[in-house]
Amino acid sequence: MDADQLSASEDTNRLYRFLLYIGIVVLAFNLRPAITSVGPLVGLIRDDVGLSNWSAGLITSLPLLTFACVSPIAPKVGNRFSNERALLFGLLLLLFGIGIRSMTWVSLLYIGTFLVGIGIAFCNVLVPGAIKEKFPQKVELMTGIYSVSMNGLAALASGLSIPIAIGLGAGWRVALLVWIIPVFLAVFIWIYLSRSRQKGGQANQEGVRYHEEQYDTRIWTSRVAWYVALFMGFQSFLFYVTISWLPEILVGYGTSIETGGWMLSYMQAVGLPFSFLVPVIAGRFKSQWWLVCILGALDIIGFSGLIFGDSYAVMVASVTLIGIGLGSGFPLALAFLGIRARNARQASVLSGMAQSFGYLLAAVGPMIIGYVFDMVHTWVMPLAMMMGIAVCMILFGSLAGHDRYVGD
Repeated sequence: MDADQLSASEDTNRLYRFLLYIGIVVLAFNLRPAITSVGPLVGLIRDDVGLSNWSAGLITSLPLLTFACVSPIAPKVGNRFSNERALLFGLLLLLFGIGIRSMTWVSLLYIGTFLVGIGIAFCNVLVPGAIKEKFPQKVELMTGIYSVSMNGLAALASGLSIPIAIGLGAGWRVALLVWIIPVFLAVFIWIYLSRSRQKGGQANQEGVRYHEEQYDTRIWTSRVAWYVALFMGFQSFLFYVTISWLPEILVGYGTSIETGGWMLSYMQAVGLPFSFLVPVIAGRFKSQWWLVCILGALDIIGFSGLIFGDSYAVMVASVTLIGIGLGSGFPLALAFLGIRARNARQASVLSGMAQSFGYLLAAVGPMIIGYVFDMVHTWVMPLAMMMGIAVCMILFGSLAGHDRYVGD
């Protein structure tokens, strides 16, 4: 290879690496708005379409059920066609799902939501493995950047839903449809990345295949993998229940629906610095059980404040603690996928297993909490149940936080 060819190759590799950084950030932008934008609008959707509380909760739970079903499949697709192409496929499904769920027919609301879930599931599962492969020395840093990017736009989506739907008079359908815009940007970037034939990408196709069947089988019998999966499941249960019902909980305490939407946005925004710091801190220690205990305690105190508090100041303080606890919990779960795995392949398989079982557990959350509220007509019992779930999260998160690997 002459000097000109070598220079061109280096330029191509630099462009690939730059777009890979940007691609992961922009992809992360799209993994929550399609879901978090629904929470503040649940009441409007329920009243407009004529749904019960439990069936309205299904709008949030359906993507989680899809995550559970698709997560074990995603690593196989990524292994067969490359992570880049599988991530592009997920983004295209997300694009199509957001588009059709805002159409007139109620059936398309659920079909579109189902497709949104499949698209996000592919990206959720494959990104930890891609980070482990492409940035093996920067797993915790890249996980922090990825988490901040994901949670940042998620918070914005929650806050803007009501202003778009009611303030601008656009309705809930447009408020959901607007989040198709960043998906277009991500699709264009990942089209380039999926077509790239960089040597590192080719090496991945060789490296990720070894011992595939062994990893796929052993992961389901690993105690560490189950601890990670249960921690992720209980944490996700709390997060998605809060995303679905916090505005309605706050309305029950006397706030307006718009204030409830902005409080949900604030809850996610206040956790942003911690969603970056927690994975970085976790990577500096061999064991992270103490970190799990701190985050779980914040959740418990926050939910208890919503039960026993009787002032606006207590409500804001409670939402703040919940935001820090939940905003840090999911990035820590993502960090476990890399920390508890020895290589990129193992991280992908662990991600598929943990997210499959974890989201199956999380999916029932919004429906159960909505059903309990329908039965008792007060938020005291649902909030007490969430405190109990937080205790379970602490238990299994502490076990997942000990220094060991899933293959041990």
